[in-house]
Amino acid sequence: MPPDSAQLTARRNGPLAGAVRVPGDKSISIRALILGALTVGETRVGGLLEGEDVLHTAKALQALGARIERIGERAWSIHGVGVGGFAEPAAALDFGNSGTGCRLALGAVAGCPITATFDGDASLRSRPMRRVLEPLERIGARTLASADGRLPLTLAGARDPMPIVFEPQVPSAQLKSATLLAGLAAPGETVVIEAQPTRDHTEKMLAHFGAEVRVESLSDGSGRRITLVGQPELAPRPVVVPADPSSAAFPLVAALLVPGSAVILNGVMMNPLRSGLITTLTEMGAAIERLDERNEGGEAVADLRIRSGGLRGVEVPAERAPSMIDEYPVLAVAAAFAEGTTVMRGLKELRVKESDRLAATAALLRVNGVGVDIEGDDLIVHGAPRVLGGGVVTTHMDHRIAMSAIVLGLASERPVQIDDGTFIATSFPGFVELMRGLGADLS
Repeated sequence: MPPDSAQLTARRNGPLAGAVRVPGDKSISIRALILGALTVGETRVGGLLEGEDVLHTAKALQALGARIERIGERAWSIHGVGVGGFAEPAAALDFGNSGTGCRLALGAVAGCPITATFDGDASLRSRPMRRVLEPLERIGARTLASADGRLPLTLAGARDPMPIVFEPQVPSAQLKSATLLAGLAAPGETVVIEAQPTRDHTEKMLAHFGAEVRVESLSDGSGRRITLVGQPELAPRPVVVPADPSSAAFPLVAALLVPGSAVILNGVMMNPLRSGLITTLTEMGAAIERLDERNEGGEAVADLRIRSGGLRGVEVPAERAPSMIDEYPVLAVAAAFAEGTTVMRGLKELRVKESDRLAATAALLRVNGVGVDIEGDDLIVHGAPRVLGGGVVTTHMDHRIAMSAIVLGLASERPVQIDDGTFIATSFPGFVELMRGLGADLS
């Protein structure tokens, strides 16, 4: 059976062991491509995630006039066109399943005097874009065609972009990033005020490429004010992409749950705005040790040593959600094996991911004999050290639901099957081979 194929089955097969490096961070990879395309000159990126989401983004940027080529394993060269320099594409830009690539590219195109059509697969077409379009239209872009704020969507970029002050109504790094990328082409200062901090990769990478960015805490101490000085000339700078903490979550949780396991994950990004899962698992009693903590390309990085052991239920506060929004499905799997009840609060954002991840996560657990409730936007998992398993999980074309179900199957009493593993490659190419290399039984 080919890797990452449909109808994968995961079975218990003894301890997991070994040292591995998961693929490069998707958020950093996509931002490196987009910002490299907005520089003048050549940017080289090492460790790029070569998953489908990133490759679709690269093809879209090529259609917009950037020269992007693979020069080695996970090594890429980008010849940019400068801020506001994108050319009008000859055909629709296809982002596949990549919500991040699409929303950030909407921002980058919004500051250019061109018209472009954005499209994607059936899953991406179902995801809302309206809230991203609101700040872009205030900057001066116009939405010419869209079905209910969804793809396919035609955007006319601003001919005279204007700086704005924008306060997102929901904590979203994609929404913030799209606004800042559009603001690059505007004179003066574009400001985003966050009531709740979200991942800050865009701000860090803008500064890395030479933009003037100020980040200040709000007077109440909870939020942040991000100010970007517009119309910079971004200069090429090398980027080394650290290992993706969202991808690392799957072998990490598997190592915690499969008895006798001892696994090392190398070079994982430890950005505080991305490490909510590790914080939560540590509160649950997980044995996770940080080794060789260091800085690579402006991001905190460490090797993680994980040993299996018992977990206990906890309450996860809503304000932690932005730092681990993609990791809730696999956290729910960990909670299924924990002693007691785990309550995960404030998960509204999960309803508008690749699937309705809140409902899909609950269904994943129920079909495998785990007690679970949804109350409003809260997910409540009633854990037990032994999970029956034996279910067939409907993945809804969602890579994270697929991988979470596989992790559950590696530790449950009976095998767990997923209906479709093909979408795993959108974020984690080689997932099946990596897990088999640690000792997992996947067929």
